[in-house]
Amino acid sequence: MTLKSLINKIAFKVICLFIPKSVHYKDMILPANHLRFCGPDFLDDEYFVTSALAEADRLVERFRLTTSSRVLDVGCGVGRLPIGILGRIGEIQHYRGVDVSKKSIRWCQRYISGRHPSFRFIHIDVKNPRYNPRGKTMDIDFRLPFEHQAFDIIYLYSLFSHMTTEEIRTYLNEFQRLLAPSGKIFLTAFIAEGVPKMTINPQDYVKNWSGALHCVRYDKDFFESLLAENSFSVDCFTYEKEIDRQSAFYISRRGKDTS
Repeated sequence: MTLKSLINKIAFKVICLFIPKSVHYKDMILPANHLRFCGPDFLDDEYFVTSALAEADRLVERFRLTTSSRVLDVGCGVGRLPIGILGRIGEIQHYRGVDVSKKSIRWCQRYISGRHPSFRFIHIDVKNPRYNPRGKTMDIDFRLPFEHQAFDIIYLYSLFSHMTTEEIRTYLNEFQRLLAPSGKIFLTAFIAEGVPKMTINPQDYVKNWSGALHCVRYDKDFFESLLAENSFSVDCFTYEKEIDRQSAFYISRRGKDTS
C-alpha cells in the first residue's frame, strides 16, 4: 500500500466517525441512508418502516408469528425484519440475525440488541463475491452457531438471489437441522420458467445487472427440486410480486401438516 492510499484510507475512517449511523422516525431508530443496501426506495424512511411492518405482518398471517416464536433471519442486513417485528408485536422468545456484512451486524448489535436483548446478531465470515469477497469459502461442513431445531421460522429475503446452486444446497441442508418439525421457511429468489437451471446476471431480464452475483436466476422446476432434495415442500408460491420482481416461496417440511 502506498503512502497516499494509506493516508486516504485513514482519512476515510476519520470522516466515517462523524457521519450519523442512525435516524429517528416515528419513535423508531432506523439505519442511516448510507447503510441501507436494499434499493433506492428504502432510502425513504416511511417506505423503509412500512416495508418492515409488512414483513412482520407477513409472518404473523402466514406463519402465526407470536411473542413465543423463535426466528432466524439469514441475511438480516441492517435489521429491516426485526425493526418490523418490534414495531408490530414487540419482543419475541428469541430472534437471531446473521449476515456476512460486519457493518450491518455492528449496527444491529448497537441499535437493536442494546435495547432488546432477545434480538441478537452474529457475523458469519462466509465468502460471497458480491457482499463479502474476502470471506471464507463455504464447505460441506458449514454450520450456523445454533442448536438443532432451534427455530420455528427461518426467513431469507433476497439471499438466494445472490447465491449459486451449491451454496443454496448447503444452506438448505443446514435448515433441515435448524428448523423445528412444524417450522416454516420464507424466502425470495429470482425465478422463471423454461430457462437454464441457473443464470448469473441474465440479459434482458428485469433490468441491467452488473457486478458479481447481482442477480442469480433459477428455473422454477430446478429450484423446487433443490427444495425437494432436502425434504422441503412448497406450501405457496407467488410469482414476481417481491422487490425487483423476485418470487416468494412459503415452505414446510415434506409430509407435515401445513394448515
